[in-house]
Amino acid sequence: MIVLGFKTLLVVSQLTGYMLSKVIGIKVISEMQTRNRAGTIIVLVVLAELALVGFSFLPLSWKPFMLFMNGLPLGMIFGLVMSYLEGRRQTEAMSAVLCASFIVSSGTVKSIGQWLIQDMGVDEFQMPMVTGFLFLVPLLVSVWMLQKTPQPDACDLRERSERKAMNRAARWSFFKAFWPGFCLILLVYMAITLLRTIRDDFGVELWRDMGVTEEPWGYATSETIVAICVTAFNAGAIWISHNLTALRVTFVMMCGSFVLIGLSAVMQYLGWLGPLSFMVACGVGLYLPYVAFHTTVFERLVAASGRPANMGFLLYVADSLGYLGYGLVLVARNTVGNPREVLPYFLQLLAVIAVVSFVALLIALVYFQRVLASPVETSAQENEAADSVG
Repeated sequence: MIVLGFKTLLVVSQLTGYMLSKVIGIKVISEMQTRNRAGTIIVLVVLAELALVGFSFLPLSWKPFMLFMNGLPLGMIFGLVMSYLEGRRQTEAMSAVLCASFIVSSGTVKSIGQWLIQDMGVDEFQMPMVTGFLFLVPLLVSVWMLQKTPQPDACDLRERSERKAMNRAARWSFFKAFWPGFCLILLVYMAITLLRTIRDDFGVELWRDMGVTEEPWGYATSETIVAICVTAFNAGAIWISHNLTALRVTFVMMCGSFVLIGLSAVMQYLGWLGPLSFMVACGVGLYLPYVAFHTTVFERLVAASGRPANMGFLLYVADSLGYLGYGLVLVARNTVGNPREVLPYFLQLLAVIAVVSFVALLIALVYFQRVLASPVETSAQENEAADSVG
């Protein structure tokens, strides 16, 4: 019988909410109309915060369910935000900044959480609720600014293609056209999501296993360095106008990232990297390809395909599988070894996944080079299937 620690149970509960949200989002996000996006974001955030209120005050036995209810609405917000940015010549730069904000916020929220508990005396179960309220007003301002984002202009439409809502027929048609390469990059995305989420959810334990237990702002420091590096590399794709060339360059960069991941794991195991250097090295190696999927891979794949599509469909298929893989590994980890030791387990995963992902990316690169070398002719039926949603 699998016995989960309480923190693992909480993580799995929230993760299950995220995963279900991603599955639902395959339909909801890909079909979302422009006029409904801002209101949907606000409603989802309010529901997520109400779940944190319940997490704060309900009995212990209810807390896993409250985190499930927190993850359920939150999982759709990223796709809604990305829908404002896709299909533009500046998509990579804007998306890289957006993803960088998530990287920085991951470390910053951990630091704020520790500060609230250690210095302000906030109860650990009330800390997530208090943190959420602290950022509620800035979020509302950000949604208002997003809603003011101008629509793609004629040059954007010519270079990146028009993004259309997709019904079931359009989604299935796109998948059938590119399924071999799509499955390969989904495998890589699942692997990255697994490693990134372990590093994120168990960041405190990883620092602890490396002997760092005192300074809470160290988490924010490492993630800020990672965010700067990742943003600079991924935003540079805006200078590559040819979509297939951008895919080639991005795939090569991602292969290099997995080399960095493997080396960082080996060097940490041998004691050649300090805690901060290791967290920065593996963070850059993980977030470079993770952000590249959001900024360039899915964006340019849609643009080069010549088919009616949007990034939301690709992102949510990938995310649903990524969180499923993480949940399975997280539960399996509690059946072997000592679940309190996170670092050795993490280093093993880094090394294995780096090799597998490197090979999968090379095969995917060859595949997309072949099928996207000439423009794809889109049938009138496929366009009508997408237009019928709008």
